[in-house]
Amino acid sequence: MSFARKVWRLLVGIKDALALAFLLLFFTVLFAALTARPNPGDVRDGALLLKLDGSIVEEVATIDPLSTLLSRSLPTREYAAHDLIRAIDSAAEDDRIKAIALDLTTFTGGGQVSVKDVADALARFRATGKKVSSYALAYTDDGMMLAAQADDVWVDPLGGVAIRGPGGTILFYADALKRFGVTAHVYQAGDYKGTGEPYANAAMSPEFRQNTETYISQLWEEYQAAIVRARPEADFDAITTNIEAALTAEDGDMAKLAVNAGFADTIGTYAQWGAHMAELAGKDEWSDLPGAFAHTELGVFLANTAADDDTGDKRIGVVTIAGAINDSNAGPGTAGAARIERLLNDALDDDLAALVVRVDSPGGTVTGSETIRRALMRYRDKNIPVVISMANYATSGGYWISTAGQRIFAEPETVTGSIGVVLMVPSFEGLLRDYGVNPEHIGVTPLSGQPDLLGGFSPEADALLRIETQSYYRRFTGLVREARKLSQAQVEEVAQGRVWTGGTARQIGLVDQFGGLDDALAYAAEQAGLEDGDWGVKRLADKPDPFEAMVASVLTGQPPEARAPLSVSAAIAGDKREIVADMLRDLEQILATPGVQARCLGCVVEGQARSSVDAPAPLGWDAALSFLTGR
Repeated sequence: MSFARKVWRLLVGIKDALALAFLLLFFTVLFAALTARPNPGDVRDGALLLKLDGSIVEEVATIDPLSTLLSRSLPTREYAAHDLIRAIDSAAEDDRIKAIALDLTTFTGGGQVSVKDVADALARFRATGKKVSSYALAYTDDGMMLAAQADDVWVDPLGGVAIRGPGGTILFYADALKRFGVTAHVYQAGDYKGTGEPYANAAMSPEFRQNTETYISQLWEEYQAAIVRARPEADFDAITTNIEAALTAEDGDMAKLAVNAGFADTIGTYAQWGAHMAELAGKDEWSDLPGAFAHTELGVFLANTAADDDTGDKRIGVVTIAGAINDSNAGPGTAGAARIERLLNDALDDDLAALVVRVDSPGGTVTGSETIRRALMRYRDKNIPVVISMANYATSGGYWISTAGQRIFAEPETVTGSIGVVLMVPSFEGLLRDYGVNPEHIGVTPLSGQPDLLGGFSPEADALLRIETQSYYRRFTGLVREARKLSQAQVEEVAQGRVWTGGTARQIGLVDQFGGLDDALAYAAEQAGLEDGDWGVKRLADKPDPFEAMVASVLTGQPPEARAPLSVSAAIAGDKREIVADMLRDLEQILATPGVQARCLGCVVEGQARSSVDAPAPLGWDAALSFLTGR
């Protein structure tokens, strides 16, 4: 009996071991399948399928698995502009790729410069004689920028064109704060610096409105000109200002209006477009589904394409500063100064021939901006050329950082400037009085317990915060004066918080020349004495975490039906949750961001969502005195 029990235990142990081994093997294979790079051998003769199920960005943000699970919503997929450009340019030289199939059904847009850079790559592809064909249910502003480069633009019978132009709503809280007994102490340097206005004013100041309307009008003109260059027959009035009359004339058929207004060429379903692609690129021998055609997906093609740093003996470093600037290790997708400083310091001994800084930020903390600028100056101190390449935004803190460059490249659509600073601190003495709470102050100096968020600010605390803000502004304008070789009077003319487009910024001396990232790289190579073909690109970035890569693959690799196609009405209406999110971010900005900010609020109306700063800043005088720094 004892022997039988031992045999039984042995058999159970073997069974458990086998079960455990099987589970380990299963999860190992699953993990490998989810994280494995696509097989380069999968590149097929046919089309390169660019199904853009998300947005185009300068730097793909990391996905926080916990936040994603708590939010119970899938993150919007992001595509790095440089990856798309690399794929398109490589496809132009690849004999296996006969055409590009551009599926914009669930494309959510991107910054105007980033999208234009991808559009320019599509134009280069067409110049080789290969075809580009696009399809969508609704073409929005950014989608139309890409589709305009296609040989033929298909629109679904239920679809149309929804172009709105730059603009948006900025909420003003002064009356609401007054109603609830909250005092917003706003210290602002720069007559046109609008970041503090929503908390100090009940409406937009004439200066802020004038500056904002000027530059968004210039962006709109650049956008229309780019579309008309690609599609000369495009009639913007028909789909914007005269849309009711134009739609009435077409019996409400938005797809027909898109064709007759010159924005689309053919009305057809996805299956019909797929049949057209099969004629251009070949039939899919492995599928008999409607609309199937021979193609290679973007991820597979990129895996088969040489990376930027696969050529040449010398390296030019490229560091991307994207998103709101703070003082943390946050990012990518957020410009965490500690992270970027570490990347720059680690690469300082890598024998880089030059450094190109790709700036795509509306600014953030002064301390974070200065941390990054100082890290860049260490390259200048070693006689390594530093060149700035501005993307969609390089305002406020983004321009502060840019003063470290020897030369600044920007596009006409780049939004830059906003040279000014702001500090916002709330106090609640009015609210407390309404509820019968009477604070009494005790201290040994006028600054004891100041700023007092509950009892109100003393005149000395108020003066200190105001003077420090002005001091930061003088520091900012001093950096601009030295870097741009301008007089103080000239700096004041272009500063004061004014926002400029790239074209105007070039005229007034804030930008040196027009050009994209490739132009900045070519200039950096010239300054380093490098010949064509003798250098490659080294992108300064942390290696992706395998677990995060697996999670990202799972969360963003959902099937096509997981995202609803954008109809025209949905594209016009947008996601109204963004309005609530903006309100919450505004509240967070005044309550949870200590320190002086070099941030551009007006830039939000161009269409890019504002980013919150959720990391503590090094303590300046204002933050050290603030109760908020105890969070």
